[in-house]
Amino acid sequence: MAAAQGQRSDGAGEMESSEGKVADSAPPPFRAAVEALRGARLRPEIEIDPTPPPKRLAPYAYAVEAAVVEDEEDLADGRLVLLHDPAGHDAWKGTFRLVTLVRAELEPEMAADPLLPEVCWSWLTGALQARGLAAGEASGTVTRAGSHYFGGLSERPPASQIEIRASWTPREAAGGVPDTGAHLAAWCDLLCQIAGLPPTSPGGDGSVVSLPQRRGPLSP
Repeated sequence: MAAAQGQRSDGAGEMESSEGKVADSAPPPFRAAVEALRGARLRPEIEIDPTPPPKRLAPYAYAVEAAVVEDEEDLADGRLVLLHDPAGHDAWKGTFRLVTLVRAELEPEMAADPLLPEVCWSWLTGALQARGLAAGEASGTVTRAGSHYFGGLSERPPASQIEIRASWTPREAAGGVPDTGAHLAAWCDLLCQIAGLPPTSPGGDGSVVSLPQRRGPLSP
């Protein structure tokens, strides 16, 4: 994983740009959680980089963005944000929270499947369960959208996109630090599944059906 940078919402928790390590002023549990993210072993199809985290969601935040790339084609992409509030958060029921956005483009007929939202949500919960991870206070949405082109764009075929937005509280282990590396790996399993790649995670169910017929790279 590439060297990463993250920061507190007030700037005091900035990562050192040269080595990508958490500043000494950041709480040890947050520093350990970020280092676990950086040390995660991911599938070769995953391209991942740090990205500026959102501000004002928590005292400390760190974010990465990733894409599933095969034959130089982006099949799915997403963003994962790690939030930390040392004082705890009533809604989280913990001191850490993971927030994600995942998206991929589909053929219109696949997007029309009435069971698609339930299936995509089950992929998220299943990816976590396959790695033995707890997802406390999980919530989210699955959205599908379609685009039709007219006028000067009428030659483009209709496009449909699926988007998963979710958040959950990872279980904290010894020292109050969750296994963020495993959560990142599970999240990448979800990215690969929504991209149409076969599952390879430990304990994964090889019988799970993936959505076929991905289109090209997602529009910016």
